[in-house]
Amino acid sequence: MKFFHSDQIREIDAFTIRNEPVTSVDLMERAAMQLFNWITGRFDRTVRFVIFTGPGNNGGDGLALARLLSSNRYDCELHYVKFSRNESDDWKHNRERLLKETDVKFYILDEADKFPLIDVNDVIIDALFGSGLTRPAEGLPAGIIRQINQTSAVVVSVDIPSGLSGEANSGKTEDNIIKADYTLSFQFPRLSFMFAENAVYTGEWIILPIGLSPEAVMNTSSPWELTVKDDVLPLLKRRNRFDHKGIFGHALFIAGSMGKMGAAVLGAGAAMRTGVGLLTCHIPSSGVQILQTVVPEAMVSPDNNVEIITGITGTDRFDAVGIGPGIGTDPLSAAVLHSLLVKCNKPMVIDADALNILGMNREWLSRIPGGAILTPHPREFERIAGSSPDSYHRLLRQMEFSKRFRCIVVLKGANTSVTTPDGKVHFNTTGNPGMATAGSGDVLTGILLSLLAQGYPPEDAAVTGVFLHGLAGDITAKAKGFEALIASDLTENIGNAYKWLREEDPGSEVQMNDSNK
Repeated sequence: MKFFHSDQIREIDAFTIRNEPVTSVDLMERAAMQLFNWITGRFDRTVRFVIFTGPGNNGGDGLALARLLSSNRYDCELHYVKFSRNESDDWKHNRERLLKETDVKFYILDEADKFPLIDVNDVIIDALFGSGLTRPAEGLPAGIIRQINQTSAVVVSVDIPSGLSGEANSGKTEDNIIKADYTLSFQFPRLSFMFAENAVYTGEWIILPIGLSPEAVMNTSSPWELTVKDDVLPLLKRRNRFDHKGIFGHALFIAGSMGKMGAAVLGAGAAMRTGVGLLTCHIPSSGVQILQTVVPEAMVSPDNNVEIITGITGTDRFDAVGIGPGIGTDPLSAAVLHSLLVKCNKPMVIDADALNILGMNREWLSRIPGGAILTPHPREFERIAGSSPDSYHRLLRQMEFSKRFRCIVVLKGANTSVTTPDGKVHFNTTGNPGMATAGSGDVLTGILLSLLAQGYPPEDAAVTGVFLHGLAGDITAKAKGFEALIASDLTENIGNAYKWLREEDPGSEVQMNDSNK
């Protein structure tokens, strides 16, 4: 699912109006009807709706919504925040219809001290500004926004919370942005919805289709995509009756140190559950009994050192290599990473302490093999790429990093972003707050390593692996809740994630062979 810059959305709107053909005011009516359907599906007629509109087309949506609510016997009143005399033509059209067809109370707010009394049981509809706003809200609108935020009523924003821009929001005053409980966005989300610091403004965001031209959507380029089930399902490899373990790759996993063998155990278990044919784990020799007891399916290559990783004998026989979870940052372990960067030509996953080592030795970044997958959380990314003032600029830095070093960066968090060397950004749609737990990232590393060893192209492995990881988390959270979720639960639900992905595709059943009957 592609989504777009605010300027591009206006161009897609204009194309739809020219080529469907449909008038702009009729397109606004479609939007208002979608708002009406969602709102009346959630709130009943005991609720009073207090609608705040501005003079632009976002305000026009609010006017049309007020007419639809009133015509269907919902209690509503409308407050026009008059901070400009330049009302749009569609705004004027919908005001005339509202005054002519309904008895909705229409108030003009030209001073902040005229703000109405709001009851805790009311629902506020925010239709002040649309996504075209790029400058901070100020003056009268800012005063109204601050007063809306001080109420205890439920707030529903139309298209985007007023005061929030669709992309960058640096330098804006937090109090001058609507803090919505729900954001009803048309056709596409906005880039700013992907960023953690904006969640306090958007609340739960919902996408409402309004029939914009599929041709315009297809022909408008964008680096940004939301990864959904229909994107991932075609990427999954299918197994045939005569397949054997040699077909599904041999992975090398370099992980663990004294006191952190759990990282190796979690990553190894996840790699096996994701379908790798063979897995060899290179670990400190003190961890051999632990790993072979907990993950007996994995082979073990003990390091000569009892406590840390100090050397490996070669990677030629492996199909993919993963390094980092729990290895620490000892210089001897750092030397192992450097050797891999220089000599290994296999697909690679670099995570956790391996990223911290890179952060301590940034001159090694140029050695990252092309197509390698790096899986930092925000702080780890900052160590290797430098700090950013906000998530928007961090995304730009992430995109630039992927291009410069020809690698894939999986920046972990809500809506995990996957950036590629050719400038694409895939935002993930699975996962939940329960996954903010020790070892969750180690499981992801194992999943990605397994997919690479099975022959998935690096971009496909990253997109698929992140989706599976989050989906396993969602399945777990549904059964156990957020607080009780632990990383090993994710591994146990990888199989259920595969099953969920395939269950609606009648041609996707795994063919049974002697090994899985």
